Amino acid sequence: MTIPLPVRIQAAVVRGMYALPEGVRRAIAGKPVVRDGQTLALDAQLILKLQRQSKAALVMPGGVEPSRAAMEYARYLVGGPTLHSVAARAVGIPQEQGELAATLYTPEGLAEGSGLLVYLHGGGWVVGSRTSHDHVARFLAQRAHVRVLSVEYRLAPEHVFPAAAEDALAAFDYAHAKAADLGADPERIAIGGDSAGGNLAAVAAQQAVRRGGPAPVFQLLLYPATDASTRRPSRELFADGFFLTGADADWFLEQYAPEPADRTDPRLSPLLAGDLAGLPSAYIGTAGFDPLRDEGEAYARALEEAGVAVRLSRQPDLIHGYVNYIGIGRRFREATAEAAEALRQALAAA
Repeated sequence: MTIPLPVRIQAAVVRGMYALPEGVRRAIAGKPVVRDGQTLALDAQLILKLQRQSKAALVMPGGVEPSRAAMEYARYLVGGPTLHSVAARAVGIPQEQGELAATLYTPEGLAEGSGLLVYLHGGGWVVGSRTSHDHVARFLAQRAHVRVLSVEYRLAPEHVFPAAAEDALAAFDYAHAKAADLGADPERIAIGGDSAGGNLAAVAAQQAVRRGGPAPVFQLLLYPATDASTRRPSRELFADGFFLTGADADWFLEQYAPEPADRTDPRLSPLLAGDLAGLPSAYIGTAGFDPLRDEGEAYARALEEAGVAVRLSRQPDLIHGYVNYIGIGRRFREATAEAAEALRQALAAA
């Protein structure tokens, strides 16, 4: 796809800002931000300043369509150059309601029978796509040395709860059943995602285990939404000023699950599932300056108490959505590389 000249110019400006000396970047970003005993990374503070100046937001005026367009556009500004060493091909996943589109990413030189990650993009169940997260999928595939199947699940408000959760489980089932066609080992399939995608991955893992039969061997959950029934302290501490706002989180939930009764359903709030024993091991990455921080960490504790092997890694200086920013600065890439390494080790050992 040819990137329009104005977008290329804006991307160059953003990269140029991050190439400036640290003192200049600090002067632009402003005084360090400290909250809840944490200091916001300069890389994060600078992108927040640029977003405020450009009036960028997760939920744009006009609602669904402008917000979707904004997320697609953002990839070109902060996602970095395309990793062409990772091949991509389209895949169709049969589903009762119609075929789901997906992209299979394969790193150069990767042998047949590799591990595979079924990846579910973030975006509040409303925005985001395989395209908006193309750079994330390629990065994880390259760093973890695995295949990645990135799934275009159905979005709200056109398709409300539990449509996306059904698609997530269908995608895992497809990956397991067609592992040979995908070049993967059916015994080394993980499921993961960021934000709403992390929610869907956690839900699919629970459903797969509870029904019996094939289940993921690992969960890669990046700042997941895990409990729609209540607000924990981080929802108030970081409700404004850190890109994902409390109002954004409310709006996304209203689009996906407009019926309040659904918000205690474990297919939306996996933290509320009665029994977490027997679930696959997990890496849970949270961000210090994230309204969803506390519920992601609560899920990690609940898994651990149920006897599930879990690694909780809070990135105390980062914001929600950090995997989307791997093309700028250093800290976003470091945090995402840590998650990729956890995935590599888990699937290598499976």
